[in-house]
Amino acid sequence: MAADRAPARALDGIRIVAFEASVAAPHCSRMLADMGAEVIKIEKPGAGDMIRGWDSVVRGLASGFIWLNWNKRSFAIDVKHPGGRDAVRRLADRADVFLENFAPGVSERLGLGAQELRRRNPRIVYCSMSGYGQNGPYRDVKAYDLLIQGESGIIATTGYPDRPARVGVAIADLTSSMYAALAIMMALFQRERTGRGQVIDLSMLEAMASWLGYFPHHYWHRGEEPARTGMRHPYVTPYGPYLAGDDVYVSVAVASANDWEKFCRDVIRRPELLNDKRFATVEARRDNRGVLEKLIEEIFREQPHQEWIERLKRSELPHGLVRGVGEVLAHPQIEARKFIHEVDSPVGRVPVIGSPLRLSDSPPRFDRVPDLGEDTEAILDDLGYTAGEIAELKAQRVI
Repeated sequence: MAADRAPARALDGIRIVAFEASVAAPHCSRMLADMGAEVIKIEKPGAGDMIRGWDSVVRGLASGFIWLNWNKRSFAIDVKHPGGRDAVRRLADRADVFLENFAPGVSERLGLGAQELRRRNPRIVYCSMSGYGQNGPYRDVKAYDLLIQGESGIIATTGYPDRPARVGVAIADLTSSMYAALAIMMALFQRERTGRGQVIDLSMLEAMASWLGYFPHHYWHRGEEPARTGMRHPYVTPYGPYLAGDDVYVSVAVASANDWEKFCRDVIRRPELLNDKRFATVEARRDNRGVLEKLIEEIFREQPHQEWIERLKRSELPHGLVRGVGEVLAHPQIEARKFIHEVDSPVGRVPVIGSPLRLSDSPPRFDRVPDLGEDTEAILDDLGYTAGEIAELKAQRVI
C-alpha cells in the first residue's frame, strides 16, 4: 500500500491563502504549490482572476490562467461583503502564508491587512507584492510589467542603439515572483526557530533594479550608461547570435583569451586576427566592436549553420541556436528530461511546461487547473460552516 501513497513533498502541510491576480503572485504561489503547498486562490464570484479573460486559446480557457494556476483550489467569495471577509479571515487563521498583490492599502481597507491577520494568527507569514513597495513617493503609482521594465532601467539596456525594446516575457512579474517565493521560504524557515511569522514587502521595482548587475558599477566608477547592443553582450565580444549562410542564427560566447584563440584558429580560421592589437584583449575588442562585429558577421555568412555548429563543437566553445517556441517544445533535451507534462482542467487534460525545481526527494506535482469556485463549498465546510450557513452565503451572493 505504501507504494500507492502520494510522494512526500517539501511543502506538504503548508497552507497558502493567495489573494492574487494577474501574473506575479500567481506565479509565486504556483511554484510553492508545485512543491506540495495547499494554495487556496481567492477569486471574485462570477468573474475570477482577471487573467481568466485574457484569451480563450486552451479550448476556451485562457492560456495565462492555465500556465499560472494548476495545483490550486479556487475559493470564489466576495471579499467586499462582511460575510466574505470573515470567511477569508477564518481561513487565514489556519494558514501559514497570506500572499497578496493588490495595490498598497487595498487589503488593509478590506480588513485583510498584515496587522489584522497577524493579530489573529501570529505565526502567519504575510507577503505583499506591489510595483513600488508599501511606502515611498511611488507607493500608489500603478504598475505593470512594461512600466516596471522602463522604471527599473531594464528597457534602457535592451534593444538596439537607435531604439530600446522591452524584454518579450513578463520579466518584472517573474523576477519578483521568484524573490517572493524565496522570501516566503526564508520566513517559514525562520518561523521554525522563533515561532512567529513576519511581513514581506516585495517591490517589483527593487526586484528588477537588483538585476542591473554590473551596469551600476560602470555608472558609479566611470559615469557610463549601458550601450544598447541588440543581441550582443555590452562588454564581451564576440558574444551573441550570428546569421549563418542559410539564414539560421548561431550563438557563440568568447569570454576569455583562450576562447579568443580557439575562435580565431579553429572556428573562423583567421589566426592572423590574434596578432591584431585592436582585438588583443576583452576591452580592446569592445573598444573596436564595430570593426570586429562586421568582420565576424561577414565570415559567418560564408557557411551554413550546421558547419558552424560542428566547428564550435570541436572547439568546445559555448554555443547554441536561436530557437522558436515550437522548436523549444520539441527540443531533444526537453524531451529527454520529460519537461512537458499534462494536468487536468475543466476542458480535460492539457499540456503544461513543467517545474525546473528538481529535488531528489520532492518531485513537483501536476494536479488540476481549477474551475472558478469549484472548491468554495468544500473549503467552507472545512472551516466549520454549516449547510445552512453556506446556503445563506449563496442566497446573499457572497459565493
